Amino acid sequence: MAITKEMAIGEIVQTYPETVRVFLSHGLMCIGCAAARFENLEQGATAHGIDVEALLRDLNAAVSVDSDKQN
Repeated sequence: MAITKEMAIGEIVQTYPETVRVFLSHGLMCIGCAAARFENLEQGATAHGIDVEALLRDLNAAVSVDSDKQN
């Protein structure tokens, strides 16, 4: 698993830009806000009432699909 609940949202987006669409599809629209730089995935999802496990699964699937395309 490349992405974990403990990772900062900003770090995830910076490292894996392909995850932006996943965040948006889950209703987490604050990926560019100041809090995204230090708030971890679990904190952000919980604050917005988003199922963190589903978000985590979809984020890792997006990263996996994109890395498969590169190989």
